[in-house]
Amino acid sequence: MKRTISFMTGKGSVNHNSRKFHAKNTDPERSYLNVQYCNENVKDVYHELFDEALARYNEKQTRSDRRIDNYYEKILSGKQEKPFHEIILQIGDRGNMGATTENGQLAAKVLDEYMRDFQRRNPTLRVFSACLHMDEATPHLHIDFVPYMTGSKRGLDTRVSLKQALSALGFKGGTRRETELNQWVLYEKKQLAAVMLEHGIEWEQKGTHEKHLSVLDFEKQERAKEVAELEAKKESLEEHNVAILEVSEKWLDELENLEHEIHSAQENREEADKQAEKAKKEAERYEKKLTEIAPMVKDMERFAVKYSYDPEEVLPEAGTLESGKTYREKKAKPLIGKIVTVLRSVYREYLNISNRYTKLQVAYSRGRSGNERLTNRLEEVLEENRELRTIATDFGRVKSVVGVEQVNAVIDRAKQQEQIEAEQKRAARRKYSREAR
Repeated sequence: MKRTISFMTGKGSVNHNSRKFHAKNTDPERSYLNVQYCNENVKDVYHELFDEALARYNEKQTRSDRRIDNYYEKILSGKQEKPFHEIILQIGDRGNMGATTENGQLAAKVLDEYMRDFQRRNPTLRVFSACLHMDEATPHLHIDFVPYMTGSKRGLDTRVSLKQALSALGFKGGTRRETELNQWVLYEKKQLAAVMLEHGIEWEQKGTHEKHLSVLDFEKQERAKEVAELEAKKESLEEHNVAILEVSEKWLDELENLEHEIHSAQENREEADKQAEKAKKEAERYEKKLTEIAPMVKDMERFAVKYSYDPEEVLPEAGTLESGKTYREKKAKPLIGKIVTVLRSVYREYLNISNRYTKLQVAYSRGRSGNERLTNRLEEVLEENRELRTIATDFGRVKSVVGVEQVNAVIDRAKQQEQIEAEQKRAARRKYSREAR
């Protein structure tokens, strides 16, 4: 017995697969014969797979606009990856493997055995919904899964990626036709064919469409081929986009570092401006006070010098109407002593104010100098940022025109040449050192 294998990709309707509603081509009276292997909520699976990686990613972000609140919603609204994938497998067609026939029961048994080993064989394809339908014309298997990778250097360290998930299973892309997906599909067909052979069914491989297919089945298969071709083109474009993103990641990191440096410089500049403004206001306040008391200070200096001598040397002798001792001891000395004490205290306060004013002037000058240095550095960083953005844009244009493979090859050759030159320089230095000893 020979039978074909149909391996198609679908949009994925979990509600339809679990028969929460019935289409026109189903027989509800036979739905009890369906087998449901699992039916989990895809959002719960996203929490299971990616929550820890999402927390690690968000913790590293210094900018709020780069944080991700809901990873499932991000993938759902993005264009790089699908939230999940569905494949549909069928053996033969309604003419030779009808669901109500003995051969249909055999096909269901083969598909069941194939399904029970699918997750073990594909650990990076997290199956969350799978069912075997027996209430349609031909038994067929729906498998819905989330492809993911670990150890990513870009974005989340564990993230959605069909290409990398298949790559981790050993499928490396080559030509446009030999993509990871095409290689994996062929491998899975061979796995199903091996189970079929154990039950006496050979895999009939056909290069063209089967003549015995019904018109409906033929149209469905033709649409499936068109979908497969579109999926292959989409996969190729996704590979191209991923390659560009990976190559430009270095430039993006450099730009992010520069933006962070600019942000820090702006914060430092703002703080320096505040300190300088504060010092300026403080200096103006003291300068105003000094201006107000300057005339008084000059008189104080003169009076302080005049009356800084001992009172006994300043006061004259008493007149004839009063004894000198009485005049000096009881009137003159106490009065002059108080005056000298007050003047000396005022003079010391003046010196303190003058010193503080001088220090504030120095601090203000230092703040202005630091502010000018930060302004100059900020302008340099902004100019470097503009140059790097121009380089990154030009680099993207080169890759679009020349092609990813050619550009990568040139980059690899340049890196190899740099390594060779670096090794030659190290060897020359070692030789020089030995000769010098």
